Amino acid sequence: MRRGTAAARRTPLRKRLLVRLLSVSALIAVCSVAATAWLAVTTTTSALKEEQGQDLAADNSILARLSGYAATHTDWTGVRRTVRDLAASTGRRIALTTADRTVLADSAPRGTPLPPRPAATVDPLRTDTWTETGAQLSGIDPRAVGPYRVTAAERAELDTLAAERKRCYERFGVDSTVERTPGGRPVLSSPDGTDTSYAAEQCADGRLNTPTPTERRALDELSELTRPCLRRAGLDIEGPVFLTVDPGGRDLVGGYPLYKYARSGTRLGQAAQGCVQTARRTQLEPYVAPVAELFLGIGDQNPSRFDMSPANKAKVVGAAGLVLAVTVAVTALVALRLSRPLRALTEAAQQPPELHVRVPVATRDEIGILAEAFNDLTERRERLEAQRKAMVSDIAHELRSPLTNIRGWLEVVRDGVVDPDPELLASLHEEALVLQRIIDDLQDLAAADAGTLRVHREPLRAADLLDQVAAAHRVAARTAGVTLRADADGTAWLDADPVRMRQALGNLVSNALRHTPAEGTVTLTARRDGEQVVLTVADTGSGIAPEDLPHVFDRFWRAEKSRSRRTGGSGLGLPIVRHLVAAHGGTARATSEPGTGTVFTLRLPAAAPPGDAS
Repeated sequence: MRRGTAAARRTPLRKRLLVRLLSVSALIAVCSVAATAWLAVTTTTSALKEEQGQDLAADNSILARLSGYAATHTDWTGVRRTVRDLAASTGRRIALTTADRTVLADSAPRGTPLPPRPAATVDPLRTDTWTETGAQLSGIDPRAVGPYRVTAAERAELDTLAAERKRCYERFGVDSTVERTPGGRPVLSSPDGTDTSYAAEQCADGRLNTPTPTERRALDELSELTRPCLRRAGLDIEGPVFLTVDPGGRDLVGGYPLYKYARSGTRLGQAAQGCVQTARRTQLEPYVAPVAELFLGIGDQNPSRFDMSPANKAKVVGAAGLVLAVTVAVTALVALRLSRPLRALTEAAQQPPELHVRVPVATRDEIGILAEAFNDLTERRERLEAQRKAMVSDIAHELRSPLTNIRGWLEVVRDGVVDPDPELLASLHEEALVLQRIIDDLQDLAAADAGTLRVHREPLRAADLLDQVAAAHRVAARTAGVTLRADADGTAWLDADPVRMRQALGNLVSNALRHTPAEGTVTLTARRDGEQVVLTVADTGSGIAPEDLPHVFDRFWRAEKSRSRRTGGSGLGLPIVRHLVAAHGGTARATSEPGTGTVFTLRLPAAAPPGDAS
């Protein structure tokens, strides 16, 4: 686990699998966003402009329709139907209010708030939306005719004159049509580019353009309304103000005004024109609806938006195909680089276990770390397999020797060759004890491997533990000519199983006595080191070679390769020591110098003495 963590720390950031995947995702995202932005700009700019133009044209048509209504009606009483029809045809919300925001007509349900600002002001006396389609010109809307509207009888007479004029034009080869102005007058018009100067000169009699009695009365009224303004401008005219109608012009009233004292273009002429416009507004005001504010908003309908052109569709398809191709290529490249070592790992894992196949480590990213971990696992499995085979062989060897001895002596006793004297029986009993000890050791190791090794903890004084172990091995030490010493700190206490701890220390002392020559010394010590108690078993024996030291706790390992029982035990004592110490939450460690001796150190958690409140 530590090795994998260290390998992860060694992996450069730029080679981390997460960083590489994020980089690929970011690259694809950038390409997609760039392509989308490019498409949005190239395919929708012109369409949006067209749509905005359509919306503006629709708004102007609404304003023109309502301005025409205001020019032909004295109030807004019947405008609701017109507003509903316009809202249904355009899909917009339309609301008309007075200057103080009193609602005159609204296509939205009652209570719907108005937009924050009006879209336009409906005032036919100051805005002309009829002369030029889609434009809002300054001036008076020609549809506001008021007192200039001809009567039915006058219209019939004018129609007769227009028909005569049209026949006269036809005699000179000029094709013309009769159109009607908002005031009811007929007007002749010809196709653009047609030269009508000669025909007009021959057919002009002045009767068609002469004001009717209705128009003359309105012009006289206008003249009287104009005089006060002209006087203030410095034009005190005693005679008539020569105003007339101009059916074919932009304004109904022509001449601006036509009199001998002021000419168009001069300062006085401009003042006179302003006076005429002001007087006309005053004259027409009773005939038009009051000024209203127009509010436009999004209606209930969803009008169809622009349709994408074939060229734009081709751009979209092309860009999408390019992004898709780049995405597939980059993804395929990354997938191949990632899957190649994974396939190698899969193939290696599918090989027979006995081959112990390794995989090459070609990268230092997470996959390379996984390959290293796989190789480490393979090595551990190979090592465990070798240990298992060696263990089976060692167990067979350990059991074969005492069983062979017991069987051989029993056979010779059965055959009557040897009498079963007490010495023989004692020898057979000793061999049976060897078998029992090996079986007990194996059982302890099996319980430790299965996690069922039980310990019964109780307060244990380290000095008492060492005295008991030393007393148990005193006779064996004297027999071997080895001095056995115990030196313990009286304040060191353990919370441990006394039987298991005596077993662990007993195995270490037995091992030390076997490898210590006569006149040597085996020393047991116990001391407290912070939160731990340190137990040591040191001997003055032959020591352990450096290359053998890492294997002292392996099962059935002996420093003496001859496997002689005189110099070594079963090879299970030290592994049992390690498991027993681990069951108490401690560690076991061995240090040695060849020719000087060996020291086994056990570190276990310390405990407070019984009755100690601290």
